Amino acid sequence: MALDSLEYDYVRDLVRTRSAIQLDASKDYLIDTRLARLAHTENFSSVNELVAQARRDAAVSKRLVEAMTTNETSWMRDAHPFEALRDHMLPDLIEARRSTRRLSIWSMACSSGQEPYSISMVMRDAFPELSTWNVRILGTDLSTEMVARSKAGSYSQLETNRGMPARFLTRFMTRQGIQFVVNDEARKGVEFRQMNLVETWPTLGQMDVVFLRNVLIYFDAETRRRIFAHLRRVMAPDGWLVLGGAETALNVDDHFERVNLGRSAAYRLRSPR
Repeated sequence: MALDSLEYDYVRDLVRTRSAIQLDASKDYLIDTRLARLAHTENFSSVNELVAQARRDAAVSKRLVEAMTTNETSWMRDAHPFEALRDHMLPDLIEARRSTRRLSIWSMACSSGQEPYSISMVMRDAFPELSTWNVRILGTDLSTEMVARSKAGSYSQLETNRGMPARFLTRFMTRQGIQFVVNDEARKGVEFRQMNLVETWPTLGQMDVVFLRNVLIYFDAETRRRIFAHLRRVMAPDGWLVLGGAETALNVDDHFERVNLGRSAAYRLRSPR
């Protein structure tokens, strides 16, 4: 049985309240598809039964919200930001951090972990000297299921084929049966934790690079402004912010300025005047 209008409204309101993701009526097909999958996984007889239980059970409502988040990702997604990291951001930061030998990078809304592992692989491959540094790569996601998958670091052949350079596959992945597992070298310094970007941010320390790609497009203007305000507090003064190709800080937060980096671009905090 299809959801009725009140049930669709409940799902939209729940998702907006818990995650700030906006779902208008044009996304009803997405609600149907993802909740049908969740209902099957959770052994509910129908999506209607799932939604009814979500109204009564906080654990089920949490899983419903997580099911509605977008978990699209791949290795070295879009390529250019990783080239900018390798060719521009990291060389500058390595020179600036030689006295402390510490680097912190945050991959926000990291889905199943390919982005933070990709960052690690790029760093290990291009800058061998960082093997003796204190390098922290943090991956966070709203979904506890995605965090668990990220920690496992185990991917199918199809997932591995999506963007993984052949030499990285040979160096950083180990075949285990039909799965490919991230090896210890690429895991070094990488950690994952669950985090909701629209709730209170935990104390994470100062970040040198923040990847926040293809996330802001799902939020309204006020939520984007709040997230940028949080970012100003966690980013190092000379740090870098990497957004998705369709995202910008322009006309949202004028504390950030856009810097062209080869075929890509990133944002930095403006110097105080």
